[in-house]
Amino acid sequence: MKRILIPIDFSDNADRALAAAKIIANIESTQLIVLHAYQPYIADGGVASPVMGSTDFIPMSLELEQEFKDRLESYVEKLKIEGYNALGIWAVGSIRSAVDAATQEHNPDLIVLGRTGTGGFLDKLMGSSATHIALAASCPVMIIPPQVKPKRFDEVVYATQFEYEENHILREVIGLMKHLGGRLSLLKVNAATQPDIQPDHQYIEQIQKEFPIQDEDIVVRKASHVINGIEDYCDEVKADLLIMSSRERSFIEEYLINPSVTKRLVVHTHIPLLVFHLK
Repeated sequence: MKRILIPIDFSDNADRALAAAKIIANIESTQLIVLHAYQPYIADGGVASPVMGSTDFIPMSLELEQEFKDRLESYVEKLKIEGYNALGIWAVGSIRSAVDAATQEHNPDLIVLGRTGTGGFLDKLMGSSATHIALAASCPVMIIPPQVKPKRFDEVVYATQFEYEENHILREVIGLMKHLGGRLSLLKVNAATQPDIQPDHQYIEQIQKEFPIQDEDIVVRKASHVINGIEDYCDEVKADLLIMSSRERSFIEEYLINPSVTKRLVVHTHIPLLVFHLK
């Protein structure tokens, strides 16, 4: 993995995201790109503001901007002291546009996003911008929830429905597992709300033909809802990381027939979630 992009907002979620990135990074060959998207204060024109009306407003704004720039630099310098190849990116505007621009310019292999869980910076955007990043980015995206500060990814669960050919994603997952040194299990949850069209055995045979995945590494469970089944199994095995894949969906499929499980887990997951994208 050559480059990892980590958007930060200087809250505790930044530390969690950086901790996850450092677990995945190869300290000798991976560049950690730390991004902060600065959103200047814009006053409501219909509301009187003594600060806006004072001559001190512009100097205060510049001081705040400089403070954030200094904080970004301190994150980068700390990573460099730890031995990482680190780069800081200062952007002005929305997190979505900043990540899109950074992705186009630096072509990261992974984006790591931290979630505050307290209505903060990324949580307010989770229903739109951050969800867009997780599901539409050109590279895999990892979401770190507020309940954990990652230390290792030893127990990893790949949730699948065995409905699509996923070997190209599993190649990346297997490569990541070799780096992490963890245990991988494949999980399918059968639920009345989840379509089950293709026979599982054809995809399992394809997977086992290419990868050293044994029968005991493949788990099939029943649950009232797919999300409940995934979370229950992850809790049972004390999973450190959940991996899923997303794909482009039609309007009817997305909103009427089968709303995206991945999309909902981006917002609600209580363990780190790594999203790959089906071609």
